Amino acid sequence: MRFRRTLRTTLRTRRRDTRATSRRLAVLALSAAAALPAGAAVAAVRPPAPAPATAATTATTRVVVRGLPGSQRAVERAVAAVGGRVTRSLPIIDGVAALVPAGALGRLRISAGVAAVTPDAAGRVLSLDPALGYDTATDTGGLPLIRTIVGADKLWAKGLTGKGVDVAVIDTGVAPVKGLTSGNVVNGPDLSFDSQRADLRYRDGFGHGTHMASIIAGRDAAGTVPSYTAPGTFTGLAPDARVVNVKVGASDGMADVSQVIAAVDWVAENRDRNGLNIRVLNLSYGTDATQDWRLDPLSYAAEAAWRRGILVVVAAGNDGTTKVNLANPAMDPNLLAVGASDPRGTVTTTDDVLPPFSNRGTADRYVDVVAPGTHVLGLRDPNGAVDQAYPASRVGTRLTRGSGTSQATAVVSGAAALLFGANPGLSPNQVKNALVATAKVSPAGTPKKMGAGIVDVAAAANVVGAGKASSAGASAGFGQGTGTLEGARGSVHAVDGGVALTGERDIFGRAWSPSTFAAQAAAWTTWSAGTWNGSTWTGTTWSTAGEWTTTAWTGTSWGGTGWSGRAWTPRTFAANSWDGRSWVSDAWSGRSWVSSAWASGAWS
Repeated sequence: MRFRRTLRTTLRTRRRDTRATSRRLAVLALSAAAALPAGAAVAAVRPPAPAPATAATTATTRVVVRGLPGSQRAVERAVAAVGGRVTRSLPIIDGVAALVPAGALGRLRISAGVAAVTPDAAGRVLSLDPALGYDTATDTGGLPLIRTIVGADKLWAKGLTGKGVDVAVIDTGVAPVKGLTSGNVVNGPDLSFDSQRADLRYRDGFGHGTHMASIIAGRDAAGTVPSYTAPGTFTGLAPDARVVNVKVGASDGMADVSQVIAAVDWVAENRDRNGLNIRVLNLSYGTDATQDWRLDPLSYAAEAAWRRGILVVVAAGNDGTTKVNLANPAMDPNLLAVGASDPRGTVTTTDDVLPPFSNRGTADRYVDVVAPGTHVLGLRDPNGAVDQAYPASRVGTRLTRGSGTSQATAVVSGAAALLFGANPGLSPNQVKNALVATAKVSPAGTPKKMGAGIVDVAAAANVVGAGKASSAGASAGFGQGTGTLEGARGSVHAVDGGVALTGERDIFGRAWSPSTFAAQAAAWTTWSAGTWNGSTWTGTTWSTAGEWTTTAWTGTSWGGTGWSGRAWTPRTFAANSWDGRSWVSDAWSGRSWVSSAWASGAWS
């Protein structure tokens, strides 16, 4: 089992971001001097003079040509093919600075390998927000422009900000950082290995859950739309929605699929209890399981939540370059599967493409929709595992960047909260169908692999408001849930004391009965007080601090180690569960944002 490659970023997509999202920044740094070719020597006998060239054919212009990932050589050839001359190599953007005939710019823009052609002239960054550390007016990884891309700003203009809606976030916990401490987070049960440590309980020691929660419902203080858009403030998609933090991932990212199933079951069974109103479940998670979704217990648990009136939004997976089929449970057509889109530095969606990491899907199951998922700026989890390991991903003091279908899923969950806030009586099917029916197709994208297209929540709200949102469910019907836990885990397993958790048993070593689970999940009775699958996992009430109570785990883990008071420290699982390529090595090192990116070698 693994928590899905969720903070995946790559150097190549990062390179696109550093220029595509701030062309003025590119212009500022990349101006290059160029000289016209020296004239040829005069021959003793001159041939007849050619006809005078027109200004259109002789005029030249200085440009920065940004290439697609790995296409710098193709960009150089494209410049030469239109009669231009490279004046400087710019490997950080897979491109060049060049002097190009003005009349050839159109041909250059559509040349193979070329992502963008922009003027190369002096300039300055005008919209850098010193409190947040990025250009809020041009950076399409920032939530202000993401809200514009998906239409959330239009609903905000009507005062629709998700008020009254709870979004369950099953993840690695939520750190109590500014932006997530203004009454917009409530701590549900901690089902993680960290739950046995009071100093780690509910908190995010890894960094992923904090990022997701902030994208969905971050806000510095409760207020109004003007305050949410004020300079220096951080605001998610649905700032008046509330996150129900259901922690399953430990501080190193480790979790077993049994924990995730138990968490989904808890959300379904507590949807409207104790003052909750959970209408959206964000599952930025998945395994590489290939078990038929009709049998898979994780998919079946998510279906049970759907039947309880909860829109289950799931990540497609980040194996797109090597494995195209969707992750589990995104492979279940009854859920809302989300892939990532790359805005390529613009708020228009006509040039958006599917980034390399986003799972493509197959003819059996494509994603339903996509949303911005490249270089997304969410709240940083100071001293979390990701923050310590990959400091170059930080932006300013509060934010960190991450790319993946996880981020795209959080964007869609926030958008869905806006719809439920405006129309509390909607069913999950109606919200899903409205989002799918109104998604914007990108001509630059790949049909089918981007599903219906990029989410447009404002257009979906119009469909809902007109009473035209279909309530039809998936034609395949619901599954049976009688498959195996091992089949749901896929290829990666939690390890304790060198013992991998395999087979039909949960983290307490309890035997798994598919038929018993399926019957209980269908009736929403898998939990009995704080007991799930025969073991006591959590408490039964809310504490005075507004957190779901916990309990001491008795006995031992599947590996024979006692639970009492220990932190979960093995790293065996984490590298595979949260995807080592998400924030690491080629993603953020070298020439991305660290020293060598801005040193003499890059800009001299």
